[in-house]
Amino acid sequence: MAETNANIKPRNAKLCYSAFHNVTAMVGAAVLGFPYAMSQLGWGLGITILILSWICTLYTAWQMIEMHESVPGKRFDKYHELGQHAFGEKLGLWIVVPQQLMVEVGIDIVYMVTGAKSLKKLHEILCDDCKPIKTTYFIVIFAFVQYFLSHLPSFNSVAGVSLAAAVMSLSYSTIAWIASIHKGAQPGVQYGSRYSSKAGNVFGIFSAMGDIAFGYAGHNVILEIQATIPSTPEKPSKVSMWKGMIIAYLVVALCYFPVTIFGYRAFGNSVDDNILLSLEKPHWLIVAANIFVVVHVIGSYQFCIVFGVVLMVLTPIGALRQVILQAKDHKFYL
Repeated sequence: MAETNANIKPRNAKLCYSAFHNVTAMVGAAVLGFPYAMSQLGWGLGITILILSWICTLYTAWQMIEMHESVPGKRFDKYHELGQHAFGEKLGLWIVVPQQLMVEVGIDIVYMVTGAKSLKKLHEILCDDCKPIKTTYFIVIFAFVQYFLSHLPSFNSVAGVSLAAAVMSLSYSTIAWIASIHKGAQPGVQYGSRYSSKAGNVFGIFSAMGDIAFGYAGHNVILEIQATIPSTPEKPSKVSMWKGMIIAYLVVALCYFPVTIFGYRAFGNSVDDNILLSLEKPHWLIVAANIFVVVHVIGSYQFCIVFGVVLMVLTPIGALRQVILQAKDHKFYL
């Protein structure tokens, strides 16, 4: 299964690279919204969807890993290459690339805004007397950093950033669930539906499923990560990649399940869409958490391609209703 193309970039990544690259791609700031998603689903449905999402995405990750070298002597390093093999040279591009572009642009915007808001929060906390700076400028700062990183030739070139991002995701997730345990169930906490109408419950479920789909975003770069791993007939790349994926999914479980369960247990259906806001932690912890989020989002931004039609469909359905309901209270400032 050795490759003879001299133009192929070196494939010298190790198992540990696979592990923390996948952690960086999978675990993101979306986990901070999982308790809110639980408040839209309730205990039973929420836990069920969380577990099923973990199992289903691990299974589909295994499928992608197997397909990377499904043709002897050839490796599919990109999604469009796999699409072209399945649907033909032209049709494969038309099926895969438009979906990649739509989701990639949308997720990149989310990461830019999330990173910019965390930078702005840091500025507000650390410099009380400073003149307020618009979020737009922090978005430009974040974009400049990404412009530099995007010129690095491969994932191995951002290995340090990726490792730091993986550590940061573990850090702010741990802060969230440990602080939730320390906070404990609040007086008068309620675990019933946060909506009073059947329509609200239905759209809330759609929105929550979109939030959870957003959290399981690791499939977007499976092929690209595996492309950096060497492969021989004796030890194909899928061996190291699968071991790294198992490690990554154990980390995902350690981050997602405690944050979701303990965050929802503490605040019930009154939890904010970001658990860090509900916890009202001291300044030093807020600063630390926001630094962790910024570092992680900087690393994760480089991994944003496509990870599913579910996110494209369910999230807008639920979120659009929230926009409509909140529009009547919106105020414009000149």
